[in-house]
Amino acid sequence: MLGNVLKKCLLVLLVVVVYQNWGKIERVLNPSQVVSEQTQATAKVVLYTTEWCGYCKQTRRFLDQKGIPYKEFDIEKDAEARKAYQALGGGGIPFFDVNGTLIRGYDPDAILAALK
Repeated sequence: MLGNVLKKCLLVLLVVVVYQNWGKIERVLNPSQVVSEQTQATAKVVLYTTEWCGYCKQTRRFLDQKGIPYKEFDIEKDAEARKAYQALGGGGIPFFDVNGTLIRGYDPDAILAALK
């Protein structure tokens, strides 16, 4: 009986670990979908978000899965970030500056296009 409980606990733990590291796992399984290392080295991605935003979470997950480095600023917690966001004409979140191209909303295709 104790063996079954231990097996179930280990299975739950494995599922949690896989879920939390899915972006890294996906990069190993699908290396062709990862942005080139040269692009990663030169990419300048600034992401303006909030903690509660579901699309912001999707965006973070996408950038992590693709191995794209980014700087993230929470516009509700950082007054300077909010000023920069407003100065750029931010009108919704997530809001990006990808190598000088401004992108509103979660749009993976636009992000990848701006990186090229």
